Amino acid sequence: MSIVFETLQLHLPAKKKTTPSGWTSFNAPCCVHNGTNADKRQRGGLINNGEGGISYHCFNCGFKASWVPGRQLSYKMRKLFQWLNTPDDVITKLALQCLQIAEVGVSDVQVKLPKFDKKELPKDSKPIGKDTPIEVIQYLQSRNLYLEDYNFHWSPELKDRIIVPFYHKKEIVGYTARKIKDGNPKYLSDQQPGYVFNLDAQDYNRVHTIVVEGPFDAIAVEGCALLGSEVKDQQAMLLNSLNTNKIVVPDRDEAGAKLVEQAIELGWSISMPEWGNNINDVNDAIKAYGKIYTLYSIVSSSEKNELKIKLRSKKWFG
Repeated sequence: MSIVFETLQLHLPAKKKTTPSGWTSFNAPCCVHNGTNADKRQRGGLINNGEGGISYHCFNCGFKASWVPGRQLSYKMRKLFQWLNTPDDVITKLALQCLQIAEVGVSDVQVKLPKFDKKELPKDSKPIGKDTPIEVIQYLQSRNLYLEDYNFHWSPELKDRIIVPFYHKKEIVGYTARKIKDGNPKYLSDQQPGYVFNLDAQDYNRVHTIVVEGPFDAIAVEGCALLGSEVKDQQAMLLNSLNTNKIVVPDRDEAGAKLVEQAIELGWSISMPEWGNNINDVNDAIKAYGKIYTLYSIVSSSEKNELKIKLRSKKWFG
């Protein structure tokens, strides 16, 4: 039995029952926080999954939370503890214990902040200048981007691509080369595990950090890019090291829907503005509405309430 399960049991309501299958049922504390009536029929369920893992499921409002040894205490699990009136100092102590090596003989490697090796750009790469093919400049213009927005590069070896260097602490640690015409592969990349694009630009005077999937979207709104549709553990650590409100703007596709679920687990804000149905990502919004309005709509539409996020998701993802 894990320390998380034991701590939860200590704070469960006095009125509860355990079924032969191992579920402990009690009045769910989550319903009133998720837009439904208070549970009076013991529809909150808690079970020990073996090897120390636990799952909570509310069969009234649908709220779920889980934990397995070796993982951090998730945002949802923290909320469950709070709704069970667990003291803040107990939750904090428990969260720290969850960062240590797992109990009950289950070993797990702790996630550490990534370190990045210096990398070289493609052969003969140079900043965009007078000798750059006009097609490269036109591609930037088509995305409403300007030369001063980022240190874009170009190489004769990759003449039909625009090169976006990856920086970490002002050192080049990789790149992506985006094809400027139709054809595959769209991107040629040298990317190290755990890397977050444009993290260097997020200075400590910022209140918000906008998190998107692709580098061009990130450049357009001066935010960060995951370079994919999933938040890796090391990426989450790097972003959480910023003293800012993280606002995730998902693309309007299946992968974006999964990203929303991850962002909820991490306790980050999510923004799905009232953009037209033909606007599929941040760059589309920039082209349609301009940078200032796009930024305003992202920040003003950001939301942390899970119920409101799920309601908005239905419209956002269609």
